[in-house]
Amino acid sequence: MDTNNDKFILPVIDTRSLVDKVETNLIEYFISKDLKPGDPIPKEIELAEGMGVSRTVIRESLTRLKTAGIIESKKHKGTVIKSPDFFALMQKSMIPNILNHSTLKDIFELRLILEIGMADLLYNRITPEDIEELFKIVGDEPEESDNILFDIDHEIKFHGKLYDITGNETLKNFQTLLLPVFNYVYSSGLIHRPVSKKKYISHKGLVQILEKGNPDDFRIGMRKHLENHFKRILERTFD
Repeated sequence: MDTNNDKFILPVIDTRSLVDKVETNLIEYFISKDLKPGDPIPKEIELAEGMGVSRTVIRESLTRLKTAGIIESKKHKGTVIKSPDFFALMQKSMIPNILNHSTLKDIFELRLILEIGMADLLYNRITPEDIEELFKIVGDEPEESDNILFDIDHEIKFHGKLYDITGNETLKNFQTLLLPVFNYVYSSGLIHRPVSKKKYISHKGLVQILEKGNPDDFRIGMRKHLENHFKRILERTFD
């Protein structure tokens, strides 16, 4: 019998540990039951019997879910579903010096998207008092830049105020999350390189746009403002 054309197919081996599988099954169970924050989940012994595994495996899986912020223990209620703190989870892995250059580049591109995209929120929510405070922040800033890199604290103060003006807590939390990366990029020298285009829109220029311009003007202005920074990052050769 000619078997040259016969395909010998083996089933894919599931290499996940039992704890991994139980953790996945628990999440699927929570979803199937449409559990919401505050809803209790079955006790360890009930889960163990239902899944046919030991309580030790269930306990380790639940510990992982607690660490991920998906469940928590409540007095008199047992273990309940929790709304995960997305930013707290990401903060634990936001260690700039172990992020590769490609990831750092992606994070700076994310900053570009966020700060250009906040234009409409800024114009809807900014007050004359905000404009006044921004002018105070940029009071000693030069009009144009010749490869200048502002002090990181100055950068954070100005851009942090913009995030604050939006009134969007998620945006504000995201900026806080990314601060260690900005600090690292400055202190490590990744951003310290000359660029061909030396003139750009300063912080003061952005405030003037906020005072008298419109969202489209701000989007263009912010892109030009960040251009030198991004040319320094994006024109690097990443390993």
